[in-house]
Amino acid sequence: METIFALATAQGKAGVAVVRISGADARSVAEEMCGPLPEHGRSVRRVNAANGDVLDEALVLTFASGRSFTGESVVELHLHGSTAIIAAVLAELGARNELRMAEAGEFTRRALENGRLDLAQVEGLADLIDAETEAQRRQAQRVFSGALGEKSEGWRASLLRAAALIEATIDFADEEVPVDVSPEVVELLSATMAEMRVEAEGVGVAERIRSGFEVAIVGPPNAGKSTLLNRLAGRDAAITSEIAGTTRDVIEVRLDLQGLPVTFLDTAGVRESEDTIERIGIARAIERAEQADLRIHLLLPGGGPIVGVQDGDVVAHSKVDFVAGDGFGISAVTGQGIDALIGMVGSELRKRTAHVGIAMRERHRIALLRALDHLREARVLLESGAGDDIVAEEIRSACRAVDQIVGRVDVEQILGEIFSSFCIGK
Repeated sequence: METIFALATAQGKAGVAVVRISGADARSVAEEMCGPLPEHGRSVRRVNAANGDVLDEALVLTFASGRSFTGESVVELHLHGSTAIIAAVLAELGARNELRMAEAGEFTRRALENGRLDLAQVEGLADLIDAETEAQRRQAQRVFSGALGEKSEGWRASLLRAAALIEATIDFADEEVPVDVSPEVVELLSATMAEMRVEAEGVGVAERIRSGFEVAIVGPPNAGKSTLLNRLAGRDAAITSEIAGTTRDVIEVRLDLQGLPVTFLDTAGVRESEDTIERIGIARAIERAEQADLRIHLLLPGGGPIVGVQDGDVVAHSKVDFVAGDGFGISAVTGQGIDALIGMVGSELRKRTAHVGIAMRERHRIALLRALDHLREARVLLESGAGDDIVAEEIRSACRAVDQIVGRVDVEQILGEIFSSFCIGK
């Protein structure tokens, strides 16, 4: 493979900038610029241009092949983070015929191709880089550490054992087999299917942790929805006015709520209106409210919820600084009840995350469901006394579906989508 290089830290001035070089020529190129280097270790060296000019004094880390992130020989130049130094070093590297600039995600792709990471770990790394909240960080870290790969290996081992038992029966079909393997095979299939179902059912919640929950604030005009959104955001995200129908479109504010990514939606007040634009806003409000994970229903005196209340929704009397209502109430102006409201929303969303597993992408869910279909068919065939060769083939098909999770098969078709989210230098 070609030797590649790139800036591995963010663009712009900083205390330290890291330039990474990976490939067979990494160490030889670095030694031409910095002098003799250990095969695996660290040293402080001057970084020189081809004409002898000193570009910087850097901490140089060398990683031997097989002991680096990519699995190749890697050198990292930890430079002073001046934009001029970074530009000069990158220009010097780019002028060498044996090197080329890395593409987006290419270092990580090489780690995958060299067996340093499996496909699920690559996805976990992408999510770890993008993590904005503590829940996102924890979830991504579990996958990046290899937890999903380990679980997939366990399923694979159980299925291979089941297939081996069935195939042994086929191999010795003309001889007397002393033990009936069906009970052990059924037990292996049932246990594996139970674990797969739990993971498949938890993908929806895991996806929400990745992309964020949506909480819609709904109510009639002038119920204080926009004022509540501004209070939650800590800024004037929405226009507030005494004039009914001010909010025409859905306004979104993304927040970190008790470690969870949550987007609060300020929706148009629902009422009968002759204004065409307002009617469009009301239709959008109802649609987004129904699609949201949770709704905060703001009530005015004598009124009820204007859209259906679903399990987990919060119902609150608004503007209790003016008129007290029966039950839980808030005032977005004075802040009364706001902490309790946030606590109720956070508690409900945390309760839902209790069912999250390790599988966290739709791709994982599809692979798990495909494997479950094959295993259900294998168990039915086994219990009906169908041919062992058909049962074994269904189990092998389930194995192939599991292999898709970690990228053993059919990997090329999804690599482009995954690596497109990576920056150059990763």
